Amino acid sequence: MENRTAVPPFLGITLLAAAILMVTMGARQSMGLFVSPLNTATGLGIATISLAMAVAQFVYGAVQPIAGALADRYGHIRVVVAGVLLTAFGSAITPFMSSAWGLIFTIGLLTAAGSGTASFSVLIGATAQRIPTEKRGMSSGIINAGASFGQFVIAPLTARLISGVGWMGAMWSLAVIALLALPATGLLRRRVASQGTPAFAAPAATRVSASATADGGLRAALREAFANPSYLLLHAGFFTCGFHIAFLVTHLPGEIQLCGLPTEVAGWTLSIIGLANIVGSLLAGWSLQYYRGKHVLFVMYGSRSLWIILYLLAPKTALTFYLFAVGLGLSWLATVPPTAGVVGKLFGTRYLATLFGLTLLSHQTGAFFGAWLGGLTVTAFGNYNWMWYADITLAGLAAVLNLPIREAPVVRALKPA
Repeated sequence: MENRTAVPPFLGITLLAAAILMVTMGARQSMGLFVSPLNTATGLGIATISLAMAVAQFVYGAVQPIAGALADRYGHIRVVVAGVLLTAFGSAITPFMSSAWGLIFTIGLLTAAGSGTASFSVLIGATAQRIPTEKRGMSSGIINAGASFGQFVIAPLTARLISGVGWMGAMWSLAVIALLALPATGLLRRRVASQGTPAFAAPAATRVSASATADGGLRAALREAFANPSYLLLHAGFFTCGFHIAFLVTHLPGEIQLCGLPTEVAGWTLSIIGLANIVGSLLAGWSLQYYRGKHVLFVMYGSRSLWIILYLLAPKTALTFYLFAVGLGLSWLATVPPTAGVVGKLFGTRYLATLFGLTLLSHQTGAFFGAWLGGLTVTAFGNYNWMWYADITLAGLAAVLNLPIREAPVVRALKPA
């Protein structure tokens, strides 16, 4: 009977975190739809606008460990609220910008920093400390599915708004949508407060991760993490993951346009990716109960290479893009639960928001190059062929890099009192 009453709060926290991420990530993953309208309105060129989008990718990752550290110290909910407000503000003032530096400031800095502050590392960190170990994989999968559901709903809505009220009206609409995360944030605050001290943050009584010990603190956790080869391999694989996702979310609408297909196809393609990733995220969370995270990551990264090869060989029709979206979506952001799970296994949950935030920084460093180089490539060659070849290579490399990871937790015996 006790277990039956204890489960709903865990599920409630998970669903509220998923709802917040649905809003912030749904808006963020729709930004690629603005590349062509911004180019038409400002005349800045695809390469320049891609640079602003690339800066956004990097900033999104750069704020994750900072937000994680602030959340670990001052509380997760305050950090999430600040992120939601900053996201809305950045989107609201973007239509007033017509220069490269203006777009870099609003899209690249403000909006990206806001969405990064209210994103994976903080939300997964907030829930992991209050969820039993065996439930964390599924919980992170559900949270991740929330991000994908946001993409499924908001991407086609954004495409329709751009066609109906113009890109400025669509951008202001995204600002309003971002504010819809605030009620869920308030509910999450009450849920967390009602549970008091995290019930599952404490390490085992006899053996603990060095990063979880009270004597070392965050600095010791960081030293231990970056001395661990498995953690570094996670970073390398996640770098290539970021390259892949940012290239596609920024330039797949442009690829579709080059194939002579309408904007609605781009919106629905991004939407289908999000829908498929709901399945992929939940499947990833479920798989972590039975398989090692590194093996789940190997399959996901390897499948990306195969899907891109099939896409390049197929005729470029709307149906091809929709089928391509299904294949991509199954692994799109579904890499987050196994990556966060491996970090948690290695180092515990005390500094999970910070340590996972750092892996997201590597992810978004790769994302910077994926978004930026995509713009340079299409400007130089008139197509994205070289980017597709690079993506195939890097996805395969990411798959291989995960195999040597030692997933057993890093432990040391407690010193005698």
